[in-house]
Amino acid sequence: MYEIALNGTPVKIWARYVDPHAMKEIVNLSTLPFIFHHLAFMPDVHGGKGMPIGGVLATKGVVIPNAVGVDIGCGMCAVKTSLKVEDIPQEVLRKQILRGIRKQIPLGFDHHKEAQDESKMPQGFDIDSLTVVKRQYESAKKQVGTLGGGNHFIELQKDGEGTLWVMIHSGSRNLGAQVGGFYNEKAKVMNRRWFSSVDPEIDMAFLPMQSEEAHQYWNEMNYCVEFALCNRRLMMERICSVIGEAYPDAQFEPMINIAHNYAVWENHFDENVIVHRKGATRAREGEVGIIPGSQGTRSYIVEGLGNPDSFQSCSHGAGRAMSRTEAVRNLSLEAEVSRLEEQGIVHAIRGQKDLEEAAGAYKDIDEVMANQTDLVKIVTALSPVAVIKG
Repeated sequence: MYEIALNGTPVKIWARYVDPHAMKEIVNLSTLPFIFHHLAFMPDVHGGKGMPIGGVLATKGVVIPNAVGVDIGCGMCAVKTSLKVEDIPQEVLRKQILRGIRKQIPLGFDHHKEAQDESKMPQGFDIDSLTVVKRQYESAKKQVGTLGGGNHFIELQKDGEGTLWVMIHSGSRNLGAQVGGFYNEKAKVMNRRWFSSVDPEIDMAFLPMQSEEAHQYWNEMNYCVEFALCNRRLMMERICSVIGEAYPDAQFEPMINIAHNYAVWENHFDENVIVHRKGATRAREGEVGIIPGSQGTRSYIVEGLGNPDSFQSCSHGAGRAMSRTEAVRNLSLEAEVSRLEEQGIVHAIRGQKDLEEAAGAYKDIDEVMANQTDLVKIVTALSPVAVIKG
């Protein structure tokens, strides 16, 4: 980690290199008048929309919808099974397990044709008080238990003992996008009305926590965080059911779950503040987390070290080294496919467009892990066996 000062704001960075897009956003963030203590950027940091992915921003008295982003509650989950990968024939893997998963879980922009049972949705919320959620609720019942596109994935993996794991990366689907977009626009209107000193060009419009709009956003954001968890949980249940059909004696350990796009009240440096994590994972001392690699590289189950300098956070993955456009234009389809097939990985790269999510588009996960040894310790390293992309 190294520290710099920008506009009088301390900035702590765990990455060896920060791309120009991300650095411009970091400079913009350093001008915000309500920053608490310092800014923190994880080793997977890269340019985002307003705030870099891999950023942690603590504020006094305000919440910033765009510092959470539009995939509210996006995160990871993982389950360890009792099966050994070497005991699963390729035919069973491909024709029973992977095909079964694809039948059960809509991918990309697809959703269920029928609404899922009410019990699969978040419980304990007053839907009538949630403006956007209420409007989107019926659609959301068809989206729960679906993967989505982009960098979301389902991956079958193995640990050092050859044991099969299941890992999922997914979020709140269109629901989170609707909530995030609605309140970001509302914050922009209000900031103009207040003649806010925050430059509208940096896209960091804020809501004071004493305002009704902030309370509305907070409640809807928390619903989306819970919806994203319900989404991952339902997919995991169905994946385990598919595996169980092929191997009735299979056992499954409790699911590990973490989110990496949200805002939350926390106590840091003896003050209660609002911590925004956008593409960053909480890593309190002893807390179990998940840091995925890219398609074809290792992922890690980790344990947090509770480092106060990162606001007890760590990276949420490898982080992009290229934009999607750059990856499609610059990467070699043959080289990326060979990289996967040489490892015997059942992969999702079929054509040039799929290079958006190729390993070559991402930072080296092992370098990312080496840059955060003061944030987390590795518990389990996982190698990919088969990948399903949205």
